[in-house]
Amino acid sequence: MFLGQNLLEALESLTSNKLRSGLTMLGIVIGVAAVIAMLSVGQGASASITGAINEIGTNLIFVVSGGQEDVNVVRPLTMGDARAIADPLNAPSVLLVAPMIQSRVDVAAAGETRSTQLQAVTAEYLQVRNVTLSDGEFISDSQVLGQASVVILGSDVATNLFGTTEGLVGETVRLQGQPFRVIGVEKAKGGSGFGSQDDHVLVPLTTAQARLTTQQGSTPDQLDTILAQAVNTEAVPQAVTEIEEILRARHRVQVGKDDFTTFKQQDILQTAAQITGVLTIFLGGIAAISLLVGGIGIMNIMLVSVTERTREIGLRKALGARRRDILIQFLTESATLSLAGGTIGILLGWLLAWTIGQIATATGNDFTPVVGVDSILLATLFSAAVGLFFGIYPASRAASLQPVEALRYE
Repeated sequence: MFLGQNLLEALESLTSNKLRSGLTMLGIVIGVAAVIAMLSVGQGASASITGAINEIGTNLIFVVSGGQEDVNVVRPLTMGDARAIADPLNAPSVLLVAPMIQSRVDVAAAGETRSTQLQAVTAEYLQVRNVTLSDGEFISDSQVLGQASVVILGSDVATNLFGTTEGLVGETVRLQGQPFRVIGVEKAKGGSGFGSQDDHVLVPLTTAQARLTTQQGSTPDQLDTILAQAVNTEAVPQAVTEIEEILRARHRVQVGKDDFTTFKQQDILQTAAQITGVLTIFLGGIAAISLLVGGIGIMNIMLVSVTERTREIGLRKALGARRRDILIQFLTESATLSLAGGTIGILLGWLLAWTIGQIATATGNDFTPVVGVDSILLATLFSAAVGLFFGIYPASRAASLQPVEALRYE
């Protein structure tokens, strides 16, 4: 009952100065809304990036040429290396191996030309990278062996060349002026923190080696990357060890002087999580500054209120109100201001997050802000703490007034 009476008195006092109370709450409203919106954007970005990485699989291992230490002679990765890694007797923890070459290529069709990324792959690439096609079929072993002039278009490339991603199987496009038959179109994956995943074309590895990517000084079977899929996530460390031992033996290098580098999909996921985590904290910290400003506004208004109500405080004390009663009264007012502003701020923050998500969807980005319960609780508790913290000094000042001096105050 005592708490309820204090709450009613606080509401009565605050509603007697509606404009002033509203402007005071505005700082808290903006602060809480900013915290909710910024945290939701950070969590949404984290979910988008980690989701895109997880779609590829956490048991994926990348092998590229060049070591982390300075090596005088760097032996490039070759098809022989890929075959050695794929041998189950050499690497029992490796399930599949997908050698790959990457370069830039000009692709033309229907009077349109654009530069895109060329990825020359084998049939194993389909499973290793969890590729999904919206139309057609993937590159087969027979097409790799026969150096077939076939191509799979990324959704961005298909849209830019033909204006659609449907009904393109059988169409002809030109890569570096050479005709290739379209056998499939990849399903759109959307943009991510690492750029568009749909702006590329896939061709058989042997076709690219023979006709598209031959460079001066390079060997016919030279590779840019070897993708290896471990039998499961738990086997990834053992698979990495087996791959490194195979390549050290084939390249005749010692431990610590590798002319190749291996890294796991889990490493990328962990790095992405760390980056987005720091980004979320940074955004939330910036937004929290406005909450601090709102708290200072509450303290300022409460000090004004104490000055205006000095005679009232003296009268209450003269009638028997204790110091604790006055302290609780003013703390209740400041907490009520803060919690009311926090509630409105939560609704506004959710609306801002929803609006950002709609804008992202309208612009073709697969990004959805995530308004988590943790961010709502954090903003609510922080706003309440701000109200109490910045209300302590004005409440203490009111409670310490002497009744006789307060009654004589003009």
